[in-house]
Amino acid sequence: MLSPEVLKKLDAIEQRFEELTHQLSDPAVASSGDRFRKVSKERASIEPTVNALRAWRKLTQDVADNEALLADTDLREMAKEELAQLRPQIDPAEEQLKMFLVPKDPADEKDVILEVRAGAGGDEAGLFASELLRAYLRFAERRGWKVEIADSSPGALGGIKDTTVNISGDSVYSWMKYESGVHRVQRVPATEAQGRIHTSTVTVAVMPEAEDIDVQVNPSDVEMDVFRSTGSGGQSVNTTDSAVRLTHKPTGIVVKCQQEKSQLKNRNMAMRMLRAKLFEIELEKQRSARDAARKSQVGTGDRSEKIRTYNFPQDRLTDHRINYTRHNLPAVMDGDVQDVIDACRTFYAAQALREASRPDAAPEKRA
Repeated sequence: MLSPEVLKKLDAIEQRFEELTHQLSDPAVASSGDRFRKVSKERASIEPTVNALRAWRKLTQDVADNEALLADTDLREMAKEELAQLRPQIDPAEEQLKMFLVPKDPADEKDVILEVRAGAGGDEAGLFASELLRAYLRFAERRGWKVEIADSSPGALGGIKDTTVNISGDSVYSWMKYESGVHRVQRVPATEAQGRIHTSTVTVAVMPEAEDIDVQVNPSDVEMDVFRSTGSGGQSVNTTDSAVRLTHKPTGIVVKCQQEKSQLKNRNMAMRMLRAKLFEIELEKQRSARDAARKSQVGTGDRSEKIRTYNFPQDRLTDHRINYTRHNLPAVMDGDVQDVIDACRTFYAAQALREASRPDAAPEKRA
């Protein structure tokens, strides 16, 4: 059953839809290309909500009409048959309408820059960072995404200190955004002679990749250094100053890229990384302002929080934010994490829906 508050918000969206439809027939709007495109885009963004609302109204009216026919002896059986088909459609239709009120994250469609860093735990943290990175790369492969290694610093025993990866594909950020945080591993390291369980951590950051229109970077604010690449390298990689380090002076952010033989390619990739970091800072400012205004925190994005534990002796993964547990860690480390990501998406969508359904929450404006 839709609450009066939800119906009021849906009615407001329908009223806005009618206003926009009227504007499209206004010669002043039609003659202005920019204004016409803006009005058309907003109208198209809310049209699915309005269509669903009108379909729900027709459905509930059909149910009411057939319920009235139950009193008619001649039409009772026909009405019962109709109601048996119509009533099960009401709850799904209402849930769909509620989901239309959940504000859309403007970054959901974007590609991402993924950073995996070894945390506390020495060599074992570096080893798990390497394994966790591989799990994400295998997940990306399963979804058909494109992956580019932008920068990587090797650690001891085949582990990594940190690695930065560009992942592009269909709505990558919407799938990966809840992976940011501290991932804790509990297991007996390969270096442990006495069989004691160690606890180590790896930090994961997932940033939506920003475009030029999202973040304007003043060239005078960026200091570029070039240096010789390190690592296994390849032809010409370790013999020329092709690696690039960019420092954003206003924020102190430093990014580097050394994967390509071309200095220009490394610089372009480093700029993508820098824009993503600046975009993430701006998004975090918006989140903080929104959270302060409504006095609640729907996902703080605080990377100091422990979000997940991988307990190998118990063959258990636990996501502490959503109280979700699963087993078969070997499959998880091979990229079989769809169920975990789905659980996070479902949990936070429900949380956002509760927030959007509050009486004082403004109806979403999809521009």
